[in-house]
Amino acid sequence: MALITQNWGLDGLIVFSAIMVYIYFLMSRNFKYWAKRGVMEVPRTLLLGNFGDCLLGKRAPCEFLQDLYNQSKGLPYMGFYIFNKPYFLARDPELIKHIMVKDFNMFADRHSTADNVHDRLGYANLFMMKNPEWKAVRTKLTPIFTSGKLKKMFDLMLLIAKDLENCLQSMDLEGNGKVIELKDLCANVTTDMIGSTAFGLKVNSLENPDSPFREHGRQIFSYSLKRSLEFIIIFFLPEYVKYTRPKLFGKSTNEFLRNVFWDVINERIRSQEKRNDLIDLLIELKRKHENDTDLADFKFDGDDLVAQAIIFFTGGFETSSTTMSFTLYELAVDQEVQKTLRKEIHNALEQSGGKITYEMITTLPYLDMVISETLRKYPPLAFLDRVTTANYKVPNSDLVLPKGTPVYIPMMGIHRDPQYYPDPDKYDPSRFTEENKQKRPNFTYFPFGEGPHVCIGLRLGLMQSKLGVVQLIKDYEVTVCDKTTIPMTLNPRGLTTTAEHGIYVNCRKLTTVAG
Repeated sequence: MALITQNWGLDGLIVFSAIMVYIYFLMSRNFKYWAKRGVMEVPRTLLLGNFGDCLLGKRAPCEFLQDLYNQSKGLPYMGFYIFNKPYFLARDPELIKHIMVKDFNMFADRHSTADNVHDRLGYANLFMMKNPEWKAVRTKLTPIFTSGKLKKMFDLMLLIAKDLENCLQSMDLEGNGKVIELKDLCANVTTDMIGSTAFGLKVNSLENPDSPFREHGRQIFSYSLKRSLEFIIIFFLPEYVKYTRPKLFGKSTNEFLRNVFWDVINERIRSQEKRNDLIDLLIELKRKHENDTDLADFKFDGDDLVAQAIIFFTGGFETSSTTMSFTLYELAVDQEVQKTLRKEIHNALEQSGGKITYEMITTLPYLDMVISETLRKYPPLAFLDRVTTANYKVPNSDLVLPKGTPVYIPMMGIHRDPQYYPDPDKYDPSRFTEENKQKRPNFTYFPFGEGPHVCIGLRLGLMQSKLGVVQLIKDYEVTVCDKTTIPMTLNPRGLTTTAEHGIYVNCRKLTTVAG
């Protein structure tokens, strides 16, 4: 006798049908969730929602969100779905101001998360952690980025700039020059810079591009199918993290960086050497706060301490190298912009006796306009994510977002909106003259975020990118070649803004000062 009927086959059919009905119920229970609330949504598939192309590696998340932004032109917000779960897309600058600044207490946490138990290094770092721990840790880490400490870091960066000069000289770029791949070269530069300035390490990526630090940096952002899916789960489907257990930095990289940074911390404690860098600050925080009990989910010790070092290393080399490489690509495409920038650099060098100075890097107006335009067109992480920490009534509407609603801000969509940036695909640094900046609405340009969650290393990242560009452009000319991708296409598996086929240009040594 079967369990339900007289026949095992019929029992199996009933159980299978019940399971399928339950799955259908789960996938369709939020059908027309947004439309029923008077919010625009786009047609979706029953199983994957609107996110199928991203899950299958056919579309980069930033371009997916940009497409949604473009489809909802003229609206302050819209809704979309990942699987059957409703997500909210904010697109109006005034609404974005509320989310990022005015109503920050309602959006203090990111939607993304790593696993508290299985990936402590990925969870407990400043970028990923939740309030109230986030606020307490950020307050204690902020002193590393004072103007005085940045100036000292700049002196160390100049040594890496000299290494870049030696590296370029070794490539034999005289005459017609040679084709080089920019992203990897720039990542070598910024890996060495962040290793030196933050951790007191001689990483030597420029001398040895296969150094352990550089190799693990590549692994973090390899965007293989596995890495791409791990990032998708962490940043868009955090409720599945506890089942799939992805690692934000990767398993082998976790072990490597954990061992390296503890070695550095312990050696610094033993030697009592002072460099006024991130390691010194972490040691001081460990000494003062390792026994504190006021933060229930964080300690200034163990993996929680090392997590801060790892996120500064990862963010420090990747975002700056992205900005450097895309800037050099656009300079290769537009020779007039390149010549204008080189002229400004050469004029500044004449006034400084040929020395690159901190003041030069931080005050050259056209250099700042060039980097700003790169960050407009290619923001390294081209979307922002938040989650409502309580029910939230959207300003100037009757819509209430329930607690726990994922909220996404399509940075690339806004940065490339012709309403704010006419002919947005054109690379035009003049968009960032003081006059033009004043004409644009607030919250239409925020490559480092805005409000309390603005990137803590903003000034350090800009300094690295600008120094790298100046060091190369003052002596070398970059031009397009057969391998240069025009127009640029982004890696469809990339969480960050990454060229699909690398960034190749021809680079040649200038034979005259005028270039």
